[in-house]
Amino acid sequence: MNLPPRFHAFRIHEDRDKDGSRVHRAGVEDIALDDLSPGELVVRVAYSSVNYKDALAGTGKGRILKRFPLVGGIDVAGHVVASADARFREGDAVLCVGAWLSETRDGGYAQYARLEAANTVPLPAGLDLREAMILGTAGFTAGLALLRMEDNHQHPDLGPAAVTGASGGVGMLAIAILARAGYAVHAVSGKPGRADFLRSLGASKVIARDELPGGSRPLENAVWGGAIDTVGGAMLSALTRTTQPCGNIAICGLAGGHALETTVMPLILRGVSLLGVASTSPPQAQRLEVWRRLAGPWKPTHLDSICTRTVALDGLAQVFPDMLAGGSFGRTLVQL
Repeated sequence: MNLPPRFHAFRIHEDRDKDGSRVHRAGVEDIALDDLSPGELVVRVAYSSVNYKDALAGTGKGRILKRFPLVGGIDVAGHVVASADARFREGDAVLCVGAWLSETRDGGYAQYARLEAANTVPLPAGLDLREAMILGTAGFTAGLALLRMEDNHQHPDLGPAAVTGASGGVGMLAIAILARAGYAVHAVSGKPGRADFLRSLGASKVIARDELPGGSRPLENAVWGGAIDTVGGAMLSALTRTTQPCGNIAICGLAGGHALETTVMPLILRGVSLLGVASTSPPQAQRLEVWRRLAGPWKPTHLDSICTRTVALDGLAQVFPDMLAGGSFGRTLVQL
């Protein structure tokens, strides 16, 4: 294994000041391979991406990391340079998203990463490394949501699929993936100026956030065949009341709040199903199937337009605050 003795990484620390208070510190520094979490694979990183979770971790605004210090970045794609697992060989193109990266394990914001083979996916035919990271955790989450829905008999014939938080990373990729899978997509967004862009991704209708049908009765007129909800809170409550019989609502976010106020009536009178989507550690067979579909029949046709910014490691410190302030749009790629 021919590796430089030290390499660049965006590393996150938590120190203590004199009174014991936590002090966040993060930035690009030189580290060695032995500084990384253990794993069967050593990967030369080509790309990572920036997710909201990364911005929270990188600025210390959210309690994301479970130990310190750690390399940030919940996504990674690159080539294997050393493997202790027979399923992978030197030179293989691979990707890894979630899998507790930048939580309990060092992540993808480094020139080299050490990964667990059990959570690493061979790059599927139909995707290159750059495309895989434009998708990243956001695209994987949207794909996992649709897989869970279809495993529970979701079908385009049930009616249009709503996507809430449609202007966010998961939302816009969910639009593109659903459209590729043959669904009519109704995008729900609080950013009316993005309506044309959302239509270009495949949304047949764009609905302003404050115009979402909802009402207050336990059951309202059924509108949606199903939904991918990235918001939670009152918006999710409204979806439960307005989803068609046997429709599925895949839940993968809580930007609008973690509480859910609804009744069991949509579930027991219409057979509506609420499906939780946890992208951090799904079974490997499920992980592989999602990526197979994302590289094939579900592959968005507008990945280049969805990727609106590419930065290097030293640009992360500027990207994070911008994202937390709501100033970013589209996917941000990190090129190593």
